[in-house]
Amino acid sequence: MTSSKWIKIFVAALIGIALGLVYGWVIAPIEYIDVTPNILREDYRADYVLMVAEAHQNEQNPETAARRLAILGSESPAEITASALNYATNNGFTQNEILLLQGLLTAMQTYQPQGINAP
Repeated sequence: MTSSKWIKIFVAALIGIALGLVYGWVIAPIEYIDVTPNILREDYRADYVLMVAEAHQNEQNPETAARRLAILGSESPAEITASALNYATNNGFTQNEILLLQGLLTAMQTYQPQGINAP
């Protein structure tokens, strides 16, 4: 192939990439609307669980905390909190934040939903 053909291929590729970027970023960008929190990345999930732990420390209502954690998925509130605590200890959360998560974990491990009688 001659060099002029290579130049044409290169220019065509650059134009295609540029048009694709303009279309994807300007003309029709993805807009997330009404999505559930269960699709959050792990770091955002840990932050959300930390916010629930802070609210739980003030309210001391395990039922409300469990309901807030339930929107993160089908796992139990204790499993969600344990996962967030594991992430927090491995990724430099402060000692106070880890203590908040541990308190929430203890509350979620001992939490019994209303209406369920233990045998």
